[in-house]
Formats: sequence, structure tokens, C-alpha cells
Amino acid sequence: MARYWLMKSEPGVFSIDDLAKAKAQTTRWDGVRNYQARNLLRDDIAVGDGVLFYHSSADPPARVVDIQFDSKFKREVTLPELRATPALADMVLLRRGSRLSVQPVSPGEWKQIVKLGARA
Repeated sequence: MARYWLMKSEPGVFSIDDLAKAKAQTTRWDGVRNYQARNLLRDDIAVGDGVLFYHSSADPPARVVDIQFDSKFKREVTLPELRATPALADMVLLRRGSRLSVQPVSPGEWKQIVKLGARA
């Protein structure tokens, strides 16, 4: 069963558009300093899992997994918009102190965010 994840990167370092332009739309994921995030990448993320690409402020140094571009939302979904969405109230990203560059996303959160990103 596929699982869902959020990966954060600073757009000036590596953006969703950079991923879309990469050879075979695939790249080695750089950006993991935290051991917990690194372990999620190494031990839990699998081929076929869904990834939401989140632009943030991070300075990434380590290599762990390859990620491949699938598609881009019609529009960016902002952090204030995520915070204003009741269905996302328990999302790891929105918890105080949540700074991991890789985070799990529940299937319900995934569906809600995809829905938000599909709006024109």
C-alpha cells in the first residue's frame, strides 16, 4: 500500500521546477541533516509512495533517495492556506516545532492538499 510524504526544500537551492527539468525528471534527494528524517528516507519511503514537494528554508547536505517528478499543482498551496484548512489540523507540518525535511502525510491529508492544489 502506497504511503504519502512531504519533502521540504528551499526553492533557491532546489525547486519543484528544478526537479521537472532534471534528467529523466529524477534526482538524488539532498537535504537531510536530521537523523529522524534520514531514517524515514532510508527505512520507510518506498517506490510508488506519493511525495508532496514543499518549498521552505533549508540548507541541505546529505544524499539518501532518488525522487522523480510526476506532476505539478495548478497553483502553489500556501502555509496559511494549509493552516486554515480544518481537515489538515493534525498535519505534522503544521505542528509547532516541526522542522523535519521529510514528514509523513496521511492519505486524507494527501487528498485534501491535492484538491487544494488542483483549484485554478
